[in-house]
Amino acid sequence: MSSMNEQIFPALGAVVVAAAAFAVLARSVRLPSIAAFLFAGLLIGPLAGLVKSSHSMELVSELGIVLLLFIVGLELSFEKIRDVGRVAVLAGLGQVVLTATGAGLFCLVLGFGAQDAIVLALALTFSSTVVVVKVLSDKGEFDRLHGRISVGILLVQDIVVIVVLTVLSGLRAGGYDGMAVGVGIAKAFGGMILLLTGVLAFSKFLLPVAFEWAARSTATVFIWSLFWCFALVAVAEHLGLSVELGAFFAGVSLAQLPYSKDLQHRIKPLMNFFVAVFFVSLGLQMSPGDISSQWVPVAALSLFVLIGKPLIVQFLLTRLGFGNKTSFLAGTSLGQISEFSFIFVALAASAGLVGREIITITGLVGIITIAISSYFMLSAGRVFEVLNARGIFKIFRAKEESDLSASAELSDHIIVIGMNTLGRRLAMSLTERGETVIAVDTDPRKLRRLPCKTHLGSVEFRDVLEELGLPRAKLLVSALRIEEVNDVLAYRCGIVGVPSAIHAVDLSVVDNLLELGVSYLMLPKVDGVKLQNVILKERKIIVA
Repeated sequence: MSSMNEQIFPALGAVVVAAAAFAVLARSVRLPSIAAFLFAGLLIGPLAGLVKSSHSMELVSELGIVLLLFIVGLELSFEKIRDVGRVAVLAGLGQVVLTATGAGLFCLVLGFGAQDAIVLALALTFSSTVVVVKVLSDKGEFDRLHGRISVGILLVQDIVVIVVLTVLSGLRAGGYDGMAVGVGIAKAFGGMILLLTGVLAFSKFLLPVAFEWAARSTATVFIWSLFWCFALVAVAEHLGLSVELGAFFAGVSLAQLPYSKDLQHRIKPLMNFFVAVFFVSLGLQMSPGDISSQWVPVAALSLFVLIGKPLIVQFLLTRLGFGNKTSFLAGTSLGQISEFSFIFVALAASAGLVGREIITITGLVGIITIAISSYFMLSAGRVFEVLNARGIFKIFRAKEESDLSASAELSDHIIVIGMNTLGRRLAMSLTERGETVIAVDTDPRKLRRLPCKTHLGSVEFRDVLEELGLPRAKLLVSALRIEEVNDVLAYRCGIVGVPSAIHAVDLSVVDNLLELGVSYLMLPKVDGVKLQNVILKERKIIVA
């Protein structure tokens, strides 16, 4: 045991230090962290020889993939699946089929064998949910028409990924014998159906009751969610399925509960650590010899992903009736390969379906396409205007259309945090006055029977405040009696210039809150309710 510790901890330390250093560098040049992690592994492994890939490191990195699939499942509520609609399904499936076919033929032309070509073609087909969602959010285009289409196509791709992983499980079980492969795939799909049926039954009858009890403590909900994730991972492995499939189904089952969004925020920091280890470890597996000998296919396949895949998406969307601009922006956002591409190729290599050189090729294509497409997405609108002025898009014969957002953005609203007695009275009274109010709490029971909009989540996470539209709010009210959280809220309100009314825990915290720029301090509960008339009437907060 001690010898294993001596081997893994120095290597893990080097991996974490390299990941952190390259993440900082990547942020300074606006490069996505996935590409930075791959490059970090490539540098400290094959190029510098500081760290070597090991079985222990692979076990640690696999936790990141389990948590990544769990997070993806958490985002896939049945309501979202219904909202994806006809366009995302047709465009998503069409893109998968056309891209896989084109990429497969292209790989054969480049001289790859049939098996390598199939694996590479599938790896090139999928686009990165992490990269696309991050860039769209940063640009404020997540809710625009092309953003919704892109996310819809990505959801369809996620479902296809699960099917591909199921087939891969069957192939791994069946080896190379044709009959055994067929039996293995049949068993894998049978196991998947059995697992999915059980998960759906649990999510409908047992999980809501269990998690409602656990919701009394956010820490308990977090631990229970991880228990459920790894329990299904164990069941999936027992059924001969991939552990990634079990984690995905665990996430899907919890996505139907009202706690899913809060769970995403809590699990992401843990996931980010293990995912970083996975991608750095993947870089460790690249071979310097392969890098020097495979630069021609790497360059060719990167061009196919950066140009060919967006053109396929644009062609499909224009045929479905969308305008050139929407189709172009949606297409360019998908011009990279996915984090699942690396997972798929790594699993295929561990099953003996492809050699390590395919991992190297996929990793380099990933670094190139993720980096270039991220920069390109930032300026895609300007690029479209230049190309459109030259009449390049006339070949698509698309109709003209406006790019409207899905719904009006929240603005001029009041955020009330903490549904204790004070918070509930404020939320109800402000709503009765005709104000647009969002009530926030971590306990779903406290949000019931309120006459206003509600949001389940912890405001300790910046993402939650962004979802609440804090920069566009006219007031934030915290009825919480948690000093640390109130300090954070006061600070973030000050940054975006939104007035804040904070419930002071006691007189000892008053000076600190005033230094943070709080507009109004609520001391006794009665004051908070009585003085709201003054707050709304004069459009300002009076400091007591």
